[in-house]
Amino acid sequence: MEYLASTILLIGIFVILAASYNLIIGYGGLNTVAHPIFFALGAYTSGLLGAATGLPAVVCVLAGVAVAMAASFVLAITTLRISGDYLLIASLGFQLGLLQLVNNVEFTGGPAGLSSIPDTFAGPGRGAIYVVICTAAAALVVWAIWRTMNGPFGRAVRAMRDDELACAALGRSLIGMKIRIFALGCGAAGLAGGIYAYYFQYISPEQFQVAQSAEILTMVVLGGIGTTLGPIVGALVLVVLPQAINFLHLPNGLVGPAQGIIFTALVILFLFLRPGGLVGTAGAGAAH
Repeated sequence: MEYLASTILLIGIFVILAASYNLIIGYGGLNTVAHPIFFALGAYTSGLLGAATGLPAVVCVLAGVAVAMAASFVLAITTLRISGDYLLIASLGFQLGLLQLVNNVEFTGGPAGLSSIPDTFAGPGRGAIYVVICTAAAALVVWAIWRTMNGPFGRAVRAMRDDELACAALGRSLIGMKIRIFALGCGAAGLAGGIYAYYFQYISPEQFQVAQSAEILTMVVLGGIGTTLGPIVGALVLVVLPQAINFLHLPNGLVGPAQGIIFTALVILFLFLRPGGLVGTAGAGAAH
């Protein structure tokens, strides 16, 4: 039962991560690979605050969201005047730099990770409670993104993605819109990190490497970039698929490479054969 609860909870967490990343890269057209670092900031902030102060989990998780959003402002203000490959490189440097910091300071646990995160719920119903919380959080994030992107702000964001010069000519503040998109998307990643930290009660820098950026991107592309349902479908497929691989009883040294090969192959296949992803064939930014 605990295994099933963990799997469902991971699906919910990756739905939040994929949907929020889709907001940034799919709707906003901002090429960044730093999404896992905001996931990490939410997780570490929640875990450290809970362990040090004993504050309620809700307060600690919200603090993780706030820290992730604050960090997004730092990245946005310093990099969003550039675009394309330059933004990609800058976001990669931001992620690697913060990971090195987390990996080399003592109070985060360093390479050994953080394992003193308090247990909020105990007993046989713990997994079910976290599944309900995570499912509700994922539904709220997906709904908020859908609501935002189907309003006036969302139309302006898609116009900015398609033609920045034309959007600026209409009097829109491009930097302001980009900062808001980053804040919303990165804050949601921080929320996922807080839930993850409290459920698993252990986090380490290895869980937030660049490989996770590729995994989240695969979910978005596979499901349908720029769609509402796409990240949900992509997260469902790519969380369940590795679990199926585990049942093949491959040697431990082959499980990771096999998953990486499958993720890469899926991205390439869908980019060429079905660019719209599993959710329809609409172009990026379509509302579903």
